[in-house]
Amino acid sequence: MSENKAKYSADSIQALEGMEHVRMRPSMYIGDVGSRGLHHLVYEVVDNSIDEAMAGHCDRISVIINEDNSVTTEDNGRGIPVGMHKKEGVSALEVVMTKIGAGGKFDKDSYKVSGGLHGVGVSCVNALSEKLTATVHRDGKIWTQEYQKGKSIEPVKEIGKSERTGTIVTFLPDKTIFKDIHTYSYDILATRLRELSFLNKGITITITDKRNKDDKGNDKYEEFYSKDGLIEFIRFLDDTREPIMKDVIAFEGEKNGVPVEVAMIYNTSYSENLHSYVNNINTHEGGTHLSGFRRGLTHTLKKYSESSGMLDKLKFEISGDDFREGLTAIISVKVAEPQFEGQTKTKLGNKEVSACVSQAVSEMLRDYLEEHPEDAKTIVQKVILAAQARHAAQKAREMVQRKSVMSIGGLPGKLSDCSEQDPSKCEVFLVEGDSAGGTAKQGRDRAFQAILPLRGKILNVEKAMQHKVFENEEIRNIFTALGVTIGTEEDSKALNIEKLRYHKVVIMCDADIDGSHISTLILTFFFRYMKELVENGHVYIATPPLYLVKKGTKKEYAWNNDQRDSIMMKFGDGTKVQRYKGLGEMNASQLWDTTMNPEHRTLRKVEIENGVEADRIFSMLMGDDVPPRREFIENNAVYANIDA
Repeated sequence: MSENKAKYSADSIQALEGMEHVRMRPSMYIGDVGSRGLHHLVYEVVDNSIDEAMAGHCDRISVIINEDNSVTTEDNGRGIPVGMHKKEGVSALEVVMTKIGAGGKFDKDSYKVSGGLHGVGVSCVNALSEKLTATVHRDGKIWTQEYQKGKSIEPVKEIGKSERTGTIVTFLPDKTIFKDIHTYSYDILATRLRELSFLNKGITITITDKRNKDDKGNDKYEEFYSKDGLIEFIRFLDDTREPIMKDVIAFEGEKNGVPVEVAMIYNTSYSENLHSYVNNINTHEGGTHLSGFRRGLTHTLKKYSESSGMLDKLKFEISGDDFREGLTAIISVKVAEPQFEGQTKTKLGNKEVSACVSQAVSEMLRDYLEEHPEDAKTIVQKVILAAQARHAAQKAREMVQRKSVMSIGGLPGKLSDCSEQDPSKCEVFLVEGDSAGGTAKQGRDRAFQAILPLRGKILNVEKAMQHKVFENEEIRNIFTALGVTIGTEEDSKALNIEKLRYHKVVIMCDADIDGSHISTLILTFFFRYMKELVENGHVYIATPPLYLVKKGTKKEYAWNNDQRDSIMMKFGDGTKVQRYKGLGEMNASQLWDTTMNPEHRTLRKVEIENGVEADRIFSMLMGDDVPPRREFIENNAVYANIDA
């Protein structure tokens, strides 16, 4: 027995305290230590203020991104209690800030509903911050306490008088934990705060960015306030879609003790866009509230459609999917004791909520259909068209399967596969054009890299019926190359991700406007038909260089104008610059060195920070409405090159 094994004893077992465990295993509490986890810190603090608002004690919340990238949140709620905690022997403020599982969310006299029921909120933020300062206005006084990496520096102290109430928290994320990304995105935070204002009407939420100034030296600033809540939310999401009805169908009330809000509208698109929330948390995996909505919608619409006689000539059954084509809906419930699947809080498990939502939707929809017969007729006609398209799509899916079997090895003829059989080690490049595809085939490592050339711009799935999508040759090639199944008639959105043949799917297009447009078309296809691939981190975008800078035997690549100028200055007089207009202008070794070699390349992982905002942006970019698309491009010129 070795000496190390002999030393394994009771002393070898470590028992970490709560805050220490958060710092050692942060991903268990905030999901990851990348962009999503970093921004989640802000959400946890803001959620405390929202909980105060839901309890009726707060109507104004502000978020400030400071120049040093610290964040300050402030509300006009009751203020965290500062009195002595009998059990812990320190101020209640210190208990809330330093003890995992502490807070008023577990006391039903303090909060009837809350988003932070797992009890890791602000104390988790404290543990993952270099420093944090909490200031409380309460009982006519101002109290404060400072912390470093989750531990208090000194006791809570009184620092002044105050006629107001509320809590102010300023924290700086710990760069030793958030190593790769520790800079806050204004747009990501603003999107979430706008969302919260829609979900909690009557509350004013502001965001200020002290890092960015306008021409007059003013900080970047936005204020969000919603009078009509989900009705405004629906109109915001569907701004670039064409409605087939005048009014938003909406319901707000309480069913069996569960507050339920629902808003929905039908449009001319072919996609279904359902967004669900529990206590302001976006449950992107759905749950019982979403299944309740679907059941109530299907039952009520089917009953109305049959009684209207409009289905008499239809030769096949209408399915649930048919009733939801072209539907945008938001379902928001407040649950006193929500049962979520996992700490990520993405799927609701409370069985009783399903019946509450189903009943609310049935009543809302039944009344609307009776009061708006013309809209009702338009909706049923939309459902019938969806059913006919679904049957056509089923035939197209069967054709894809047949062609897969007929092609060599069940794979597209244009695919140059790799020799590795382990999907976790394999990657496939979706390459724009046959010319660039040929170069990529010559430059790749055949052991683990596959190449699938795509001819021109693939179909814009945002404006195409489902059967047209499945009939498109380039899209069929993507499906069959990846090895995933397309779905069944019963569940047209099912994706057999276990069959995925490559765990890295890399979109590689030219670094110009056309290339960016093609990338966006492919991303739209993945978002609408293969969202699981994106959510599981399988989709990437390659970043080919824009320039080759040369002087004599010296050469360097540049990915932007600043890098180009810096290299030119370093090389001095006589420097020559080659601008790559497309992948085809690089030879195989250059493409390998800059874009495909895992040791030197830069791949951007495609992530969905906010599914609701992603839905809105894809609809806007790929829809028919030009002005909002042009405005988006102008505002994001550094990041987006999509033609208007």
